[in-house]
Amino acid sequence: MRRRELLLLVGGAVTASHALRAEQKAMPVIGFLSSQSAEALALPILPAFRDGLKEAGYVEGQNVAIEYRWAEGHYDRLPALAADLVGRKVDVIVTSGGNFSALAAKNATASVPIVFVAGHDPVEDGLVASLARPGGNLTGVSALAGELWGKRVELISELVPETRVIAHLVDPNFPSAEGAIKAVQEAARAKMLQLRTLKAATESEMTAAFASLVELQAGALIVGDPFFLGRPEQVATLAARYAIPTIYDFRVYVTAGGLISYGTSLTDTYRKVGTYVGKILKGAKPADLPVEQPTRFELVVNLKTAKDLGLNVPPSILARADEVIE
Repeated sequence: MRRRELLLLVGGAVTASHALRAEQKAMPVIGFLSSQSAEALALPILPAFRDGLKEAGYVEGQNVAIEYRWAEGHYDRLPALAADLVGRKVDVIVTSGGNFSALAAKNATASVPIVFVAGHDPVEDGLVASLARPGGNLTGVSALAGELWGKRVELISELVPETRVIAHLVDPNFPSAEGAIKAVQEAARAKMLQLRTLKAATESEMTAAFASLVELQAGALIVGDPFFLGRPEQVATLAARYAIPTIYDFRVYVTAGGLISYGTSLTDTYRKVGTYVGKILKGAKPADLPVEQPTRFELVVNLKTAKDLGLNVPPSILARADEVIE
């Protein structure tokens, strides 16, 4: 090969390499910060989020990249993980697994747009100025998780009306645990029910907590923390082993064999987050995007599990159910 042709070839390769790097740099990068593990968000959260992105015209690996950071239940890791994403100059940060992920991101940057999923009131926690006009660099979806504990107490007492003692399983490491305990206590008191609070932050502690239900003479159980969301099959299996009627916060437990759930739709929530991220990548400002609230709540009942427990689900619950698994 002649020297001139070699120089042209090398020059062309260098130009192509520079163009490729420029194209890669031009591809927007989303930082995804979660207090949970990748396994906990595998279904249905991440697919729903990607569906929302796709609706907005973005496909992971094609025209957008996503950098994931998982705290895996270690909430003290969130500030460093958020700072790492900011240091990598991501274009937008998505937070999941409670308000503390969003607060960590907010403390890490006042300029990078943040789209959160809030379990507790985002105004009360200082994430936004108001739902209609968030202000600043944050917006997102409020899942109203904290407001639904009372409804779950009502539903499980309607399903098992003879029980006078119910239990509430919580992860003591979850920063919102005390608020959840207080909400369930107030709802149980209003229904003239005795409440037993059980705490578990590991799988062995969770097994021990279920084993203690017999001694406590609990006739029903309430479950709903991010730690347990990553283990729906194990939780449902333990509930079946100890024959304890259990109500959960999300549908994923019931499809895994749990009895009943009541809560916001994770699919709807994270699809909306994906579309919001798409709007921001196209130039929208978080301050101009109102914080969304759920438009529907899912009541899901597993009749097979009810039969295994010897329960007759009241027609009043079946009539309100969004989905009945037989």
